[in-house]
Amino acid sequence: MTPLYAQDHDYSMFNVLAVDDIPLNLLLVQKMLSRFNFKMRTAANGQLALDAVAELKPDLILLDLMMPGIDGFEVIQRLRENPETADIQIVILSALNSNEDVIKGFSVGANDFIMKPIIMEKLLSTVVTQLQIVEAKKK
Repeated sequence: MTPLYAQDHDYSMFNVLAVDDIPLNLLLVQKMLSRFNFKMRTAANGQLALDAVAELKPDLILLDLMMPGIDGFEVIQRLRENPETADIQIVILSALNSNEDVIKGFSVGANDFIMKPIIMEKLLSTVVTQLQIVEAKKK
């Protein structure tokens, strides 16, 4: 069976923003997703993420929750409150994994939640699913 993220699909039209205050985590996510040829940008904190979204609206945001200053929950809330950014697909990537954190993540508007440490296959399948939703919305 061919995996969802088969090489024959063109992901180059997508713009993905990864947000984490730990550079190694950003590097890891970039490496895991390197098989896709989408445009990937990174941001090191919540404010830089909001700035990056204002500069160029991404199709998908991979978002850490625990960051200094503006945390991931607040980033999601601000994006969902703005009609211009309310429809961005957002996947939380976090070590916060209590039921309360997961529920809060979805209640503020996350589309999916991946717990750290990140399992590559889970990340790949989630990203593909989210990008398929983006693609369907554009049609």
